[in-house]
Amino acid sequence: MNKPVRRVAVFCLVLILALMGWATWIQGAKAGTYQDDPKNPRVAIGTYSAPLGNILVDGEPVTGSAATSSTLKYKRTYKDGPLYAPVTGFSSQIFGSNQLESLYRDLLDGSDSRLQSPAGVLTRQRAKGGDVATTIDAAVQKAGYEALGDKTGAAVALDPSTGRILGMVSTPSYDPGKFAGSTAADQKAWQALSDSDAEPQLNRALRQPLPPGSTFKLVVAAAALENGLYASVDEPTVSPDPYTLPHTSTGLTNESATAPCKNATIRTALQYSCNTVFGKMAVDLGQDKVAAQAEKFGFNDGEVDTPVRAAKSVYPTDMDAAQTALSGIGQFDDQATPMQMAMVASAIANGGELKTPQLVDKLTDGGGNTVLENGPKTYAKTMSARTAAQLRSAMQTVVDKGTGSNAKIGGLTVGGKTGTAQHGVDNSGTPYAWFVSYAEDGQGRQVAVAVMVEDGRAARNEVSGNGLAAPIARAMMQAALA
Repeated sequence: MNKPVRRVAVFCLVLILALMGWATWIQGAKAGTYQDDPKNPRVAIGTYSAPLGNILVDGEPVTGSAATSSTLKYKRTYKDGPLYAPVTGFSSQIFGSNQLESLYRDLLDGSDSRLQSPAGVLTRQRAKGGDVATTIDAAVQKAGYEALGDKTGAAVALDPSTGRILGMVSTPSYDPGKFAGSTAADQKAWQALSDSDAEPQLNRALRQPLPPGSTFKLVVAAAALENGLYASVDEPTVSPDPYTLPHTSTGLTNESATAPCKNATIRTALQYSCNTVFGKMAVDLGQDKVAAQAEKFGFNDGEVDTPVRAAKSVYPTDMDAAQTALSGIGQFDDQATPMQMAMVASAIANGGELKTPQLVDKLTDGGGNTVLENGPKTYAKTMSARTAAQLRSAMQTVVDKGTGSNAKIGGLTVGGKTGTAQHGVDNSGTPYAWFVSYAEDGQGRQVAVAVMVEDGRAARNEVSGNGLAAPIARAMMQAALA
């Protein structure tokens, strides 16, 4: 072979080897990347090539699949879509998916390796989609949704002993079935949802942190008892009325000028929601001790997964003494989601032990066999059993004799705490109404609830946690323990 021919042959051999190497790289190392790329049409074709598995509530599907005439053979359908949208999320042929529909896509569409039989692995045949069984109690979910009605807000109900999420409601809601397909009507529905100022697609229960107002006083009370600032909820505090914010001439006052807040006990201060008591208490403790207590409940943790991730609830840092006082009454830069405040109530109800909130009970394959089952997990020991018992007793006083009277339920022991959170420039916005509570039936069953009403369609002077939020909590607690 002469020299030029030999050079051409070597060059061609190098090209062949490079092509073989590139093909191996694409089909091997990069296969998963291309397979999972949402821009790859084969992903959607595979996902919707057969009926999806379902999301279950009380063992019954709240999702389904319907045949279409397009290359995407099936589209997702929803039963009571607006009721369960904060739980299921959506699955759309052209707009993707979120929440449980996204987190468990592989299980639902049958591509999860845990669903494959040995024969399926060899033939690369997609398995029948599995199901996601939630912890939601249909009666609790419906009670919260109907009680919220046309209000903008959210509510969460937890089983304190297990962390199971019994209800998770957000309003206004939306129907994910209206844009599950790929028609012009689906696109129009998506655009209308995206353009809405009401943000119905926002899961306010998990993703809307707002000032918690006076409900945060429970956290400060727990810190005071745990750190020995006061021995019990019935010991008088050292609290002037009004209380001048440190290093300022600004007086912190109470909602009612006649409330017995001067040197009030923690029980009385919770009963009348005394700002002066808890503002000074936060200063006496110092922001570090209040922060330590708040963080035991989940504040400042950006990885609270239900498994849908909750937005971070924040207790601020680097405050001066006046700002610390305001943070002690749930104002300044305090931020909390309804899920976070439900965790506070749940820990108090469960003797101080906070269970991790869980939305998914178990995963099953297409034949109903369990793939994964979730058991209770402890998030933190937030306080002693004695402190928790003291706070439960004080919260009962709030409902029986104080600002939370609208949460009373005959035959049940109910404790709660109201909150009215100011916001806007110079507190010009309509306040947020909060209510956190727990109930028990005397037979060991408990439920903890947090409600936030962002827009109650009420006049500013008519907004209160007891008036707007407590009736919603009562409806959910009653449904849980009926």
